[in-house]
Amino acid sequence: MAIEDDVLVIGGGVAAVASALAARETGARVRLIAHKQSTLRQASGLIDVLGYHPEGADDESRTAPISDPFGALDAVPEGHPYERVGEEAVRGGLDLFDDAVGDAYAGGHTDRNALVPTHGGTVKPTARYPAGAAAGLASDERDAFLVGFDAVTGFDADVAADHLRAAGVPFDVRGATLRFPGDLRDDAKLTRYAHLLDQNDEIEVDGQSRPAREALAERVKAHLGGHERVGFPAILGDAEPAGVRADLADSLGADVFEVPMGPPSLPGMRLSDMLFEALEDAGVHVETGNPVVDVEADGDRVDRVIAEHTATRVPYRAEQYVLATGGLVGKGIRSDRERVYEPIFDLPIPQPEDRYDWFEEGAFDDHPFARFGVPVDRETRPLDADDEPAYENLRAAGAVVGGYDFAAEKSGSGVSLATGYAAGTGAGERA
Repeated sequence: MAIEDDVLVIGGGVAAVASALAARETGARVRLIAHKQSTLRQASGLIDVLGYHPEGADDESRTAPISDPFGALDAVPEGHPYERVGEEAVRGGLDLFDDAVGDAYAGGHTDRNALVPTHGGTVKPTARYPAGAAAGLASDERDAFLVGFDAVTGFDADVAADHLRAAGVPFDVRGATLRFPGDLRDDAKLTRYAHLLDQNDEIEVDGQSRPAREALAERVKAHLGGHERVGFPAILGDAEPAGVRADLADSLGADVFEVPMGPPSLPGMRLSDMLFEALEDAGVHVETGNPVVDVEADGDRVDRVIAEHTATRVPYRAEQYVLATGGLVGKGIRSDRERVYEPIFDLPIPQPEDRYDWFEEGAFDDHPFARFGVPVDRETRPLDADDEPAYENLRAAGAVVGGYDFAAEKSGSGVSLATGYAAGTGAGERA
């Protein structure tokens, strides 16, 4: 006997969470099945809607950051996910996100992009950012001091400061690499630093035992030089980041912010935890660790999907289904030497016949593979080879949808939220 719900969402990232929350808002019984941990835990935690113009814009427009992402939505090409779902879905997805994360994120007070410095010293246009990064915005003209730690790879404070100056930020910025106080191993995980600061454990410094936050502030203070704000790599606590920042700011007499990092990413882990707590609060049934491996159809409808629980095949039946399994990185889209394919429903993916036409020569060229994914109609239903809905009761959301280059546009999370909102709402209303 199958496990039955009104809506079944397959996936575990931002798009899957948005789909499940949107479907639940319609009153539907919703279940979410995720296989592995979401790639969200490796992401920066920033929520980009549209940072740069997509294909079709002239070269000058494509290299200039967009200040008003909503004003630029009309310019996306036909087939782009934003063209499919429209501005209302973009705003609906962001509203879902704001409700889920509360005051842990900033940016919801304006339609305009913020400019957030990254660990590499670039400035990224983004729509929502962790509250812990707010004091570091590039539009803030106060001088900044960046602190790196010699055993924390992935953030070189001196290099980041050099890059920010070269980018023309309107403030003076200086960097320094210090030794984190205490006796953490050189290969300690980022979560070890975060938990040490969360718990404010006593650590030994120069023969004296001191709380970790106090010891860290004292080490930084000697290099501060009157700067009004101080940026750290994103390791300032996991459970209590606001408390860690507040204590450091009091001790330093300066605002404290985190610089978003690459993987592994504490901001990404914090965001993943918040979104799954929102699912629990909303009453969504969540199952993780089991892959969906097969599908049974009845005419033009998906009848059931089969998930693999160890050696057992377990059927799940719903009135409506949402596919939100990710793109090439998340393995919702896969490739071999012959083709690119969607592995669960075997949905067609437009692609050049010759695999050597999947990419261009230069690393930063306009690669076709960047837009691989399933095409969808305006109800987010995946299309078959005849451009008709492959299944009447199947929708798709997030990176599994094709027609956009999220890395070049800085639009990944925004597309996930917008298509997730549209797919979840549509599925819930028809369940």
